[in-house]
Amino acid sequence: MQHLIQQIEALVFTAEQPIALSEIKTCLETTHETEFSETDIAEGIGALQTRYAEDMYALELLKIAGGYQFMTKPAFHPVVGQYLKQTTKKRLSRAAMETLSIIAYKQPCTKSEMEKIRGVSCDYAVQKLLEKELVDIKGRSDGPGKPLIYGTSEKFMDYFGLKNLDDLPKPKDFKEPDSEIGEKPDIEEVVPQPAAQGQQVSDDAPQDEEE
Repeated sequence: MQHLIQQIEALVFTAEQPIALSEIKTCLETTHETEFSETDIAEGIGALQTRYAEDMYALELLKIAGGYQFMTKPAFHPVVGQYLKQTTKKRLSRAAMETLSIIAYKQPCTKSEMEKIRGVSCDYAVQKLLEKELVDIKGRSDGPGKPLIYGTSEKFMDYFGLKNLDDLPKPKDFKEPDSEIGEKPDIEEVVPQPAAQGQQVSDDAPQDEEE
């Protein structure tokens, strides 16, 4: 059993995305040419979760997006966040983040529905979100013209550490606390230029995007 636990640990560590129990089972059976019960694999995963729950480990094994993945424990988020801040060159623009939020909470939704909420064109923001594989095209609406409908992807679930969409923060969670330690981070914002008469104003035009 210990040998099985180590192999499961190696698979979870190697996988770039959360690895499902079925994937672990298939890999083990293909490698050893013998059958493994899901019960034994589940027990092995449970043993790893118990081991990494100890204070001596900075990581924990979590079930995310239908699979399992090693994640840093909350106590180490500040130092990891600082490292990522130092090494990440780009981030999503405000326009892309707003569009992604609408898709996450209103999905499945069309671009016209996003634009109705934001009040500006979402073409460029949706294009960038598709390129980064944070959203997927889920099909077409039954409405006039049968427009494309969009929803969040598995990569979105993995990136934000969500088991399912029910884990998304509720509106009440966005309320700012009455007092907090430290200063709020600066928010970079592009001030839109006045549009010509009759021209639609959009903050989604290609800019120096922060990824």
